[in-house]
Amino acid sequence: MNQKQRILLVEDDLSMGFLLTEFLEDNGFEVKLCRDGESGLVALQRSPFDLCIFDIMMPNMDGFTLAQHCRAKSTTTPFLFLTARSLKDDKLKGFELGAEDYITKPFDEDELLCRIKVLLRRQVSPATAVPSQRFSIGAYVFDYSRQELTYQNETWRLTETENEVLKLLCQHQNQILRREDAVEKIYGKKDYFLGRSFDVFISKLRKMLQHDPRISIDNVFRVGFILNVQTDTILPISSQV
Repeated sequence: MNQKQRILLVEDDLSMGFLLTEFLEDNGFEVKLCRDGESGLVALQRSPFDLCIFDIMMPNMDGFTLAQHCRAKSTTTPFLFLTARSLKDDKLKGFELGAEDYITKPFDEDELLCRIKVLLRRQVSPATAVPSQRFSIGAYVFDYSRQELTYQNETWRLTETENEVLKLLCQHQNQILRREDAVEKIYGKKDYFLGRSFDVFISKLRKMLQHDPRISIDNVFRVGFILNVQTDTILPISSQV
């Protein structure tokens, strides 16, 4: 039998936590429920998970701080926020911290399940690994299968969404990548705040690629972005393992 995918749910509302745990377990997942950020961090340190779901307003350690700790430890486990905090600044902060999605309460359970499945489909286990896809971008090497971007002796481990965004940019080298098309491909739906989160990931990638002046990610007003490389070197290095 296939091993169940494991989800870490960090939610301080006990009633919400139990209901969501039951819903996810009924849909085939193994769920670990923690009631505050500190216990959630301990759980992450003790065992691996395929996905994390964080509330934000929690005792001891809030969800934003928990996300910061996760990223500081270079974990590649994807996470999303599920929270009552619906202000635009909170959503953008969540994406800045590396969240793959930001869902506000109250929420539709079926939509949540759909978004979770979209995120998990991006995960590739060692047993089902696909051939590596490596791209040369000027002086950088981007390894999609390893979620790594390398410049000389420095390597960045990309989040799931950063990885997908950079791959789309590489596949549309020197061409317009439409924001709406990219958001729909990555998230499975079109949404204003998901579009804003896409812009956040673009900003992060710009910072990583800033060491080579031949490379730029340029805005096309109200349309999307272009990965411009002043060389013809952004071809796949290898499509073989």
